[in-house]
Amino acid sequence: MPQLFEVHPDNPQPRLLKQAITLLDQGDILAVPTDSSYALVCHLDDKAAADKLRRIRGVDDKHHLTLLCRDLSELANYAQVDNQQFRRIKSATPGPYTFILQASKEVPRRLSHPSRKTIGLRVPEHKVLQALLDLHNGPLLATTLIPPGETEPINDALEIRERYKKQIAAVIDAGACPREPTTVVDLTESEPVVIRQGRGSLAALGL
Repeated sequence: MPQLFEVHPDNPQPRLLKQAITLLDQGDILAVPTDSSYALVCHLDDKAAADKLRRIRGVDDKHHLTLLCRDLSELANYAQVDNQQFRRIKSATPGPYTFILQASKEVPRRLSHPSRKTIGLRVPEHKVLQALLDLHNGPLLATTLIPPGETEPINDALEIRERYKKQIAAVIDAGACPREPTTVVDLTESEPVVIRQGRGSLAALGL
């Protein structure tokens, strides 16, 4: 059965988050709350963990995984961002948005889209996840926790723990989070393309 880390939503206990990071460093998969819904996360540099993340989610290498970043400067390290793209991202960051951008050389090639060389990036607005990213000292690879064959993410920590008891190492429980995925916007074209309308308002992006 996965471990359950019950943390305070506003002041998460560093001791528990450090235990979670130890599991990530060992190549494990965790379920974590975000400002849109729960997500599955793993270490960016662990190929086996990334492959397992895709298997659990039921997606292939053409599905965009997402890098969860601490701030805009970190996001810019992992993507090629021009001034116009940066202004648009800044207008809605942090928040429940995933931006599809051209991956920089900092992103392992196996993680970007095989033909387009793009990657999903976002800066979440969730105190527990931000604290986890700070202690981890870098981005995490993530995907929305939507079970294969279903369309809605799971939002209950105990349900996640039960349904994924043989697939993930732990669940971070900070109470309920929204049960709606991020809004996904492709910024690689001349005009933004909305891939998925989720929790993030398009008005904040000027769309």
